[in-house]
Amino acid sequence: MSGGPSAAALARGELPGRTPIMWRRNRSTAVPLACLAGALWPPLFVSLAILPPTRWLPHAGGVDWRILAIVVALIAVPVGVRILGREHDKTGKPATRLGVVWRFLVMGGVLAAGLQLLIATVMILMNAVASQSIGNALGSIETTVLIYGVAGLPFALLVGISHALWAGLCVAFIAFEKRPPAVRPRMGVLGEG
Repeated sequence: MSGGPSAAALARGELPGRTPIMWRRNRSTAVPLACLAGALWPPLFVSLAILPPTRWLPHAGGVDWRILAIVVALIAVPVGVRILGREHDKTGKPATRLGVVWRFLVMGGVLAAGLQLLIATVMILMNAVASQSIGNALGSIETTVLIYGVAGLPFALLVGISHALWAGLCVAFIAFEKRPPAVRPRMGVLGEG
């Protein structure tokens, strides 16, 4: 028997990931494990093994973007789980694993776009200040916008959303478990009057 949904369940409209969820009983260990697993996106480590970075520490050349992505993920995934936890504890939403993944996708896309725009703005300001004339400043601003804004934003979104999908799946399956079905009391059995 496969672990996937049956044809009858799909016919009733029950999609994968739509079962009600709750925090795991051992939340104190499951949540940190989910955060760590979500931050450690496998493609980054494969690329680090194949092409080792030449720049590990911040200096004149900057840090390898993969190291920055890992550092950002180690901060962003626990913050995302905390935001998600507050919402889940207060409203019961997201109520499904699919809801957890969607929230991570949205937060990851917004974070990736925001960080790329912040980097582009900082680079624009640094290049404009370092320029020796107005024409030189305008040329450096144009080049920086084209490189970090126009060309860098789609790449940042691709990496950010892919990493967020991985993190969302890790959190949805490690930190949450299927909620047991609610027991409905029968008339007269549990002392209802």
